[in-house]
Amino acid sequence: MDTGTPGCRRCVRVVAALIESGGKVLITQRRPQAFMPLKWEFPGGKVEPGESDAQALRREIQEELGVAVTVGKEFMGLVHRYPDFDVDFHVYRCEIPASESPRRIAVQDFRWVELAELSGFDFPPADQPTIQKLLE
Repeated sequence: MDTGTPGCRRCVRVVAALIESGGKVLITQRRPQAFMPLKWEFPGGKVEPGESDAQALRREIQEELGVAVTVGKEFMGLVHRYPDFDVDFHVYRCEIPASESPRRIAVQDFRWVELAELSGFDFPPADQPTIQKLLE
């Protein structure tokens, strides 16, 4: 899918949610059969044709964790180059209503972790700039 991002080849647009609560951030673990199996990441996924970033985030978080999210401002965006394709990656601050709790529906696992703990988890390369910015 071409996202129209200049300089992006075989581009895949991906959105992720930065969800913070009580000084911790929500991360999810990919399933064993996924691309880059068992890596940890910020919840989210691919933007489907015709979807806005916010629509994709709401859909992905509902599918993966069974909760609704309110999508806020963009935290950061970047293009990450993998050997065979590029990821046009955008991270948004999101909130989960206090009345809802994430469930493990379409993820291997999820955890609420302190920012200082993020470096102890195995994240894909595209997530590293987000982690670095969070730790600044």
